Amino acid sequence: MAAFAVVVVSLVLMVDGCSTSSVRAASVKPDKERHDAPEFTLKDADGKVVRLSDYKGKVVLLDFWATWCGPCKIEIPWFMELQRANKDKGFEVLGVAMDDEGWETVKPFLADLGVNYRVAMGNDQVAQSYGGVDALPTTFLIDRSGKIAAVHVGLASKKDFIDGVEQLLQAPQGGGITPVPGFALRTK
Repeated sequence: MAAFAVVVVSLVLMVDGCSTSSVRAASVKPDKERHDAPEFTLKDADGKVVRLSDYKGKVVLLDFWATWCGPCKIEIPWFMELQRANKDKGFEVLGVAMDDEGWETVKPFLADLGVNYRVAMGNDQVAQSYGGVDALPTTFLIDRSGKIAAVHVGLASKKDFIDGVEQLLQAPQGGGITPVPGFALRTK
């Protein structure tokens, strides 16, 4: 009976780990645990070059997704709301479509939804540079200095994204000392 239980638990863990709808959301990491987001050069729907470095100084939600991905279709409207609410605060959503059919499938999908943020066509090389992106959606929250602050694999909650974005937008730019109310920093 114990062996049967081990097999069942193992199967559940395997299936859960392969599911695009499983929730494995990470909270925002402390600064010292963040690493640089890999640079990439892709093209958007207009054929214009998109580089992650173009967004340096902004908080970026980088979303790897596909038109056939059910959880992606749930998250995209949330990202549209986040873009609308935070664009003037130094925040940008950047979608990376991973559809094999390319723009032929992606452009009509974006138009139907009225997506209000920039989307680039992804490729295996970029996906590998971000750790393999084995499930869709996979979303990275990138801080103003270009470091990965959080990774969400699969469908995460809207609140996780809102909280992460708010936390990164409130963080002081460029790191440094966070002022403590009631204390003054004196220099000689």
